[in-house]
Amino acid sequence: MSVRRPVAWVVAVVLFVEAVGVAALNWFLAVVVDRQDMSLAGLDPDMMSLSSKIGGVVFGLYFALCGLVALLVAVRDRAPAGVGRILLISAAVVHGLLGAFTWGLVGPGAFVFMIVVLGLIVLLLMTYDAREEPAAGQRPEDGKGGDGSPVSPPPAPTTP
Repeated sequence: MSVRRPVAWVVAVVLFVEAVGVAALNWFLAVVVDRQDMSLAGLDPDMMSLSSKIGGVVFGLYFALCGLVALLVAVRDRAPAGVGRILLISAAVVHGLLGAFTWGLVGPGAFVFMIVVLGLIVLLLMTYDAREEPAAGQRPEDGKGGDGSPVSPPPAPTTP
């Protein structure tokens, strides 16, 4: 049994949940900043609140789009190509960077979550990147070898 599709489904679900979580967290932080009547180093609280909301929506949509790519990979059972592959690679990089920052700022639990998501994305990319070779002793359906060259039939037995 192939592990490719279940990994793609898990990545899709995790990225969709993360998209909602990131958007909700940023929206909550924006509401908190909105309700306070203070400024941080002279910054306008309304501008900080608006920036947090915009950032939450942008990152939420980004993770949702990455989740959509993983969902399409799971449904089609084909490797991501083009922009979808670039999105998943960028999501892996983002999770690596966020993992590095969260260790010091949030704690080891958030770090472990980020690294697990990073590992799942990399696993998704790697499992769909591997070539499927026919098992030993079996010939491919199209009569060509793994490199595309024609496969010659086995030699006929000779009798003395």
